[in-house]
Amino acid sequence: MMSSLLTWIVPWEFSWVFLLSFVAICALYVRGSRRLHVSFGRKLAFWVGMAIVYVSLHTYFDYYAEHEFFMHRIQQVLLHHLAPLLLVASYPGTVLRAGLPLAWRARALRPLEHSWPWRAVTGVLLHPAVATVLFVGFILIWLIPAMQTLAMLDWRIYRFMNWSMMLSGLSYWWLVLDHRPRPPGRMTPGLRVLSPAITMSPQILAGAIVTFSKSDLYPIFEICGRAFTFNVLTGQLAGGVIMWVPAALIESIGGLLALRQWVRLSRNGRIKSKRQLQLEARGWGQKPSP
Repeated sequence: MMSSLLTWIVPWEFSWVFLLSFVAICALYVRGSRRLHVSFGRKLAFWVGMAIVYVSLHTYFDYYAEHEFFMHRIQQVLLHHLAPLLLVASYPGTVLRAGLPLAWRARALRPLEHSWPWRAVTGVLLHPAVATVLFVGFILIWLIPAMQTLAMLDWRIYRFMNWSMMLSGLSYWWLVLDHRPRPPGRMTPGLRVLSPAITMSPQILAGAIVTFSKSDLYPIFEICGRAFTFNVLTGQLAGGVIMWVPAALIESIGGLLALRQWVRLSRNGRIKSKRQLQLEARGWGQKPSP
């Protein structure tokens, strides 16, 4: 029993960069949560999300993801949908920031946030249109058989594939689950609710194509050596269903979370009408100074 558990925990491909980065983020969160009050629900979402990331990328699970198509689709759904959704829903930014020493925040973090390269990069990557296109685009790009073959034959492309899925998921869900009105939020509350319904449509279509295909679309898994012995088309069908049903379900949950934020903002009177914004822009909505 213990030896079997150790087999799963031991990384298939060990990475010092990943391990040190993972430990650093966990240490910052623990340190920050001691300084700030963080609800149990937020802590649970963060740690479950981090556990999913670790299991997906740094355990023997990665071996099966490299040797069976449907296991690979489970890995991608976890990295692209579930883990980013949980991490963003925990709203870890303020906690991680509080975990940094005060001197680091003053001398390094604050100047970085005000530097033009940082603002330019975040302005592009966190633009709603760019983040949405990347979120859907990376799913479809890595489903192309030729791209999947390249990723499986070159470990550098394979790691880029995994991290591109993870980071595009984080940026997209950061926009959708933003708890602020617009501005300063980058998406309107209504668009945050509607966006998951839009992004899941091409994924459902791609999943349906894979599910009902009568030929082996990804023979690279045969070349790498399959981990299981059941029928190839059965595994491909399972992979298509995984990216069709669970992925759509996770995005639906994300839309419901965005709806909850919209209701909260409306109840607190923080959503302003277009006319109110126009009046404020003209200075008519401001109270006269005494």
